[in-house]
Amino acid sequence: MNILAIDTSTNVLGVGIASNEKIIGEYITNIKRNHSTRVLPAIDFLLKDCGMDIKEINKIIVANGPGSYTGLRIGLTIGKTLAWTLNIPIVGVSSLKLMAASARYFDGYISPVMDARRGNIFTGLYEYKEGKLMQAVDDQHIPTEEWCKLLKTFDKPVLFLGNDVVIHEQVIVNQLAKQVQFAPITVNIPKPGELALLAKDLKEKNVHSFAPNYLRLAEAEAKWREKTN
Repeated sequence: MNILAIDTSTNVLGVGIASNEKIIGEYITNIKRNHSTRVLPAIDFLLKDCGMDIKEINKIIVANGPGSYTGLRIGLTIGKTLAWTLNIPIVGVSSLKLMAASARYFDGYISPVMDARRGNIFTGLYEYKEGKLMQAVDDQHIPTEEWCKLLKTFDKPVLFLGNDVVIHEQVIVNQLAKQVQFAPITVNIPKPGELALLAKDLKEKNVHSFAPNYLRLAEAEAKWREKTN
């Protein structure tokens, strides 16, 4: 089973390939540039580097949110187009779960963070149990202070990770003190190889109806709904 993974949900562009549950290649950049012109060349480069043809791919997995509205649409559109063209299944996984997957050796809870502006974050709570990544609290869009108050009710240390943690670091430290730990910089970047491995037990998506999970409406759409209600 050869799995192609695509992540364009943040500034990180990640493409990975796993074969028979082994990561055989990754392409990662962490720069603020438009992914639209870079994803397909990245896929082509990685396939050639791994000595594979696109027709050898058996499944596609895409990080489907939350994240950048534009980025998510780019990744899903490319993933769905390839799945439809190759007549292979496509699956999706939370972009936050992908981030949490990098902290497999942490003994406690994992809180991946994306900045949602105005003192809010996209986050969820995860932990590894017997080597499997499990969800303790659902992904959500929430004020940072409110999230920290919730975490105080848990009895284990919490590892915060993600490139956006630094934006909310002071609030987190003030609220959680000794309960909080911060991931090293090498763990903050989501790995597309991990994404490929997450595809194993996921249910296939309908290629036509598969859509991003934004966790909130785009600002323009939210304002439009307020006016029409």
